[in-house]
Amino acid sequence: MTMHSFKPFVALLVAAVCWLHHGAAAQSLPEPVVQAFTRAGIPRQAIGVLVQDVSATLPTMQLNADSAFNPASVMKLVTTNAALELLGPAFTWRTQAFATGLQSGDVLQGDLVVRGGGDPKLVVENFWLFLRQVRARGIREIRGNLVLDRSYFQAAVTDPAAFDGDPHRPYNAAPDALLLNYRALSLRFLPDEVAGMVRVSTEPVVDGYPVATPQLGGGACNDWKRGLRGRPGANGISFDGSYPASCGERTWSMHAWQVSADQYFGMVFRQIWRELGGVFTGDIRAGAVPADARLLVEWRSPALSEVVRDINKYSNNVMAHQLLLTIGTQVSGQPGDIQRGGDAVRAWLAAKGIGAPELVIDNGSGLSRSAQLTPRMLGKLLVSAFHSPAMAEFLSSMPLAGFDGTMRNRLQQLAGASHIKTGSLNSVRSIAGYVLAASGRRYAVVSIVNHANAPASQAAHDALLRWIVEKG
Repeated sequence: MTMHSFKPFVALLVAAVCWLHHGAAAQSLPEPVVQAFTRAGIPRQAIGVLVQDVSATLPTMQLNADSAFNPASVMKLVTTNAALELLGPAFTWRTQAFATGLQSGDVLQGDLVVRGGGDPKLVVENFWLFLRQVRARGIREIRGNLVLDRSYFQAAVTDPAAFDGDPHRPYNAAPDALLLNYRALSLRFLPDEVAGMVRVSTEPVVDGYPVATPQLGGGACNDWKRGLRGRPGANGISFDGSYPASCGERTWSMHAWQVSADQYFGMVFRQIWRELGGVFTGDIRAGAVPADARLLVEWRSPALSEVVRDINKYSNNVMAHQLLLTIGTQVSGQPGDIQRGGDAVRAWLAAKGIGAPELVIDNGSGLSRSAQLTPRMLGKLLVSAFHSPAMAEFLSSMPLAGFDGTMRNRLQQLAGASHIKTGSLNSVRSIAGYVLAASGRRYAVVSIVNHANAPASQAAHDALLRWIVEKG
């Protein structure tokens, strides 16, 4: 063999050795992690893992990285990172109030029109401040109607019971361009044994929506909500059961799904407007801002960076859904919906060179049976995000192990080393985020389990994170 022909052979041999070395390293999980998955009864094919140094071009560790998995709530990392890069960390949502007709003194001889901008944090406190600004424009009495413009998002009919059959759970609230307080009611129960009754208050206080007083019962608290047998309806809430005195003070937050979005908004508006000294006797109806309406006030939400932090730290599904639709609106210039939001995210990934043929983003929150992605796709996103201008906002939005969010009580012996988003559904457990190893290297990590025994996988996930900190 001549020297000229020998050089290509050597290069090929070196490439083969490197490929074998990379393949072996990338296909194996650390023994403590393997043992933890084995104890949990989770087979190898049900596990998807990718670990990569954020400064490297290839993974350190991978298993089934190209298989599609339901990611549960780690899907929020896709939605929030896309939003930070497409909209910018300083992006804000706008809620506007317009007036039609003439204002005579403190009387508006026309309609008050409120146009929603998809604000995911239009909670009662902020809505009070918004209406206070309207009052500051000198309007006390409104002699027209309250018109609600929701055209920022595409109108869609949703079934709040479709996901888990429990429409009263707050996370089943539908997205809404004028989503007020997540369309939720918080009931506070306070037993009064002397009077032999249960005092019930609601937050927010709503106009014309009575809440019955449940009977005071005895016995252990246990599953008090089931025993109370609350029956929320379109015209109020009643109870068929009793509230145990042993429960003390408790709170029950529920999605007021049997109250229409317009009705809920109207009930809260009437109550707050009255508290502000205002008068309103008109109707609540859907509509659009007329061409001749004049802008009164504009409320701006907290910045996107703060909203992303709420979404990832506390896994807020409704806010993530709102965010996906907002991406759809802002990128397409048309009313946002799931299709437009998903198309915008896929185009953004493609522009970054991240292939995502298996991606089903669905509602953007991961609260879905059909959502899916591959560990490789999510791992590439995490590596890319670490080198993006919005890296600081994205990294800090994730739960910090041992300190806050959904990782507050995990890995406390290694507190502060990992920023990890968690996910859980029936038969799904997932983690994804960043780990700072003792070596000083930073790793992107993705680990997803899709199996009936997934709820038992936490020890394996924690073992993986611990191994990266200590050995990475």
